[in-house]
Amino acid sequence: MTHRIYGTSFNGLYPAYVAKAERKGRTKAEVDAIVCWLTGHTQQSLDAALATSMTVADFFGQAPEMNASRNLVTGVVCGVRVEAVEEPLMREIRRLDKMIDELAKGRAMDKILRG
Repeated sequence: MTHRIYGTSFNGLYPAYVAKAERKGRTKAEVDAIVCWLTGHTQQSLDAALATSMTVADFFGQAPEMNASRNLVTGVVCGVRVEAVEEPLMREIRRLDKMIDELAKGRAMDKILRG
């Protein structure tokens, strides 16, 4: 069974990430930095991807280069332990959720980006 989120357009999901960050006094630029760090996108290629109706599955599947340090993103988000998610695509989605959650909770960007 495939998860419904896989077929959701990434440009439909993205505003929710930005809204969550902005509600907590963080910025769209910080959300973009997180997405780019995780996926290898540049700001220009991220903006181009957001201008399409690319699905979440395609967004992650066509990412330029997933960050080699992304396995350092661990912990619980939405009651799910990120590193315990077996399905690779869902694990990447949960990693992004976790990083946006950390941003909204006020964590420093260098810590979020595992610097």
